[in-house]
Amino acid sequence: MNGQNGRQAAIDRAVRIFDKGDFRRDVERRVAFRTESQEPGQAAVLGLYLRDEIAPFLDRLGFETRFMQNPADVDAPLLLATRFEGDDLPTVVTYAHGDVVRGYDTQWRNGLDPWRVVVEGDRWYGRGIADNKGQHSVNLTALAAVLDAREGKLGYNLKVIFETGEEIDSPGLDALCAAEKDYLSGDLFIASDGPRVAAGRPTVFLGSRGELNFELSVDLRDGGHHSGNWGGILRNPATVLANAIASIVDNDGRMQVCELMPPPISDEVRAAIADIEIGTDENAPYVDPLWGAPGLTTAERVLAWNTIEVLAFTSGNSGAPVGAIPPSAKAYCQMRFVVGTDWEHAELHLARHLERAGIRDVTVKVTSVTKATRLDVTHPWVAWTLNSIQRTTGKKPALIPNLGGTVPNAVFAETLGLPTVWIPHSYPACSQHAPNEHLLGSVAREGLALMAGLWWDLGEHSAAAIAMR
Repeated sequence: MNGQNGRQAAIDRAVRIFDKGDFRRDVERRVAFRTESQEPGQAAVLGLYLRDEIAPFLDRLGFETRFMQNPADVDAPLLLATRFEGDDLPTVVTYAHGDVVRGYDTQWRNGLDPWRVVVEGDRWYGRGIADNKGQHSVNLTALAAVLDAREGKLGYNLKVIFETGEEIDSPGLDALCAAEKDYLSGDLFIASDGPRVAAGRPTVFLGSRGELNFELSVDLRDGGHHSGNWGGILRNPATVLANAIASIVDNDGRMQVCELMPPPISDEVRAAIADIEIGTDENAPYVDPLWGAPGLTTAERVLAWNTIEVLAFTSGNSGAPVGAIPPSAKAYCQMRFVVGTDWEHAELHLARHLERAGIRDVTVKVTSVTKATRLDVTHPWVAWTLNSIQRTTGKKPALIPNLGGTVPNAVFAETLGLPTVWIPHSYPACSQHAPNEHLLGSVAREGLALMAGLWWDLGEHSAAAIAMR
């Protein structure tokens, strides 16, 4: 079945899977796997998720699967799969991750269990249901619906990258993709992670801000000393560190390290996010209009600018403080940054900034970096994707040049050299990474429809896809 009737039949089929409860049963089964990649004791479950849950589903769709040990020598296996229909057809590459953050089982509210899907109205609760099990379930289910409607033929080739280490910064993913670059070659990358800009608005993003984690530490002496007998003549490491942080980020959350500022926001990026509002969903936290870079809209501050956040600060014993000057202090900080930032020299820039500020005894150490990436908003695949989604939903999708958070997009955009398009099926207030994580059933249902339309359209426009190579 081809044409508009076939497209609508595929969309209806995907939505019917949701309405009959089959989609929920798939998600329930997947959430029950305790795939906590941050917990060494769960390493075996990561492989089981790929072998017992994902591979059988892909096998039924006609994929050939390969199980791969992680080249970084960590217990986070990967799965590669291909579905080949012809040398003369375009090839789409997609990605998902089966691991989740820690369950924090005891911190969920009464009646909820992180490893059991609980539905309350539109909210489906469960660990990983938003990040990323519900999202890749949407894409796989929609793909199955299109294959059924097309009688087993997509009209293009499809390759899948499935990892289980995304929540520990995707060790080995880049090395594996580099080693398998020919096997994973293609014309377009499409995947789903992160949130929409709002629950009711379909969203496309083209990359992500980078993530640079760094430590600031002050280690002055061995052991604490009585604050009465020594206060006023011993340098306090917590006070030194507090002033160091204040010199890097001021009282209104504005970065003060000029060498780490982003380039000016381009007209194309500013226009793309001009109609995006942040924090409009129910349960969204209050957005402080005075916090962050001045003169920017809320969307520009999150999506087109750099920020430095303090994630944790330790000194002494905050649980049982005593009257003693602590010997040391440490802060764990994070910079989110856009394309064009001089992140390669961040450690040097921070150290020199503190030196200029007259703050000494602070050691700066960058601990990990994920690069920033962004597909050009004028790329032909961008307009194509937006048109497909609008055709299905009747809504104007939001276009985000890059996600405010971070996904391993550099692996796909740079190592594999693919134009990258992300279509999220979650929303900002989903409690991702926190207790009470949830997916909205209404967003999942709409996601099934728009992904069925998109998987269908790729087959209808294979000639156009080849022309975009």
